[in-house]
Amino acid sequence: MELLFVVDPLDTFKTYKDTTFAMMREAQRRGHVTWACQPIELSWQSGGRVRAQATQIRLTGQSEAWYEVQTQVDRELREFDRVLMRKDPPFDSEYFYATHVLSQAEREGARVYNRPAALREHPEKLAIMAFPQFVSPTLVTRDAAQVRAFQAEHGDVILKPLDGMGGMGIFRVKADGLNLGAIIETLNRDGAQTVMVQKFIPDIAQGDKRVLLIGGRPVPFCLARIPQGGEVRGNLAAGGKGVAQALTARDREIAEALGPTLVARGLLLVGLDIIGDRLTEINVTSPTCFQEITDQTGCDVAALFIDALEQV
Repeated sequence: MELLFVVDPLDTFKTYKDTTFAMMREAQRRGHVTWACQPIELSWQSGGRVRAQATQIRLTGQSEAWYEVQTQVDRELREFDRVLMRKDPPFDSEYFYATHVLSQAEREGARVYNRPAALREHPEKLAIMAFPQFVSPTLVTRDAAQVRAFQAEHGDVILKPLDGMGGMGIFRVKADGLNLGAIIETLNRDGAQTVMVQKFIPDIAQGDKRVLLIGGRPVPFCLARIPQGGEVRGNLAAGGKGVAQALTARDREIAEALGPTLVARGLLLVGLDIIGDRLTEINVTSPTCFQEITDQTGCDVAALFIDALEQV
């Protein structure tokens, strides 16, 4: 197959941990042809079809100069066997427009994963609200008074913006309410920005688990991202320590309940975030942790993904 990866600049990849790199490596091992482009290299002219200025690459196996350019072409997206949208967040206006262009490519016959419409319709923090049976008490609002009432009811809470990533903008407020006003002002901006507030889950001390769904099925191991040095955030980008572990019965229950619904919506790869026995986020834009899980357990997550990609 010819696979087109829509990605960030290749020279920014940290190949020792990058999940897209792991996908490319496994695809090349199987004889598939790897192409790459950035969203800026997508175009759609009236009367024509969606195209990409695409670069064919070959992975070298080296850590520094990890790829070689084979050729560069201007080509319709429908001419590739699969298109993988792997652009990292933030999910800003340009990301949003890119999904619309990719949706047009789908209408022309391209096979895009995760499906662009599903990316638009599943904001990663809000998506959990469709599965309240698995979620801790949660409030989404722009009303500061509602935030204060929620904190008064539940005591120890977490506040975060809906567009944050990598643990950015996450605050904990304990039962004494210390600094709640300042935090609301920072996140809410006088009602201009929506805030998510959740009852604090003490199990964060054991890690914020990333459970991967591939083709609607859970990978048997997850990555628990454990906060370090008094941090409340387990995100690897915030200094958390990643420890791979087998899924618990509750992890599997949540994953198997959500899997069929999410894959039916065109979400081939999903990263569920679970703290304790509660679902906290559904990641769909560019889920990661393939290499960390594989390195620690021997479970070849990239192989599972390419298996699924070959079958869709």
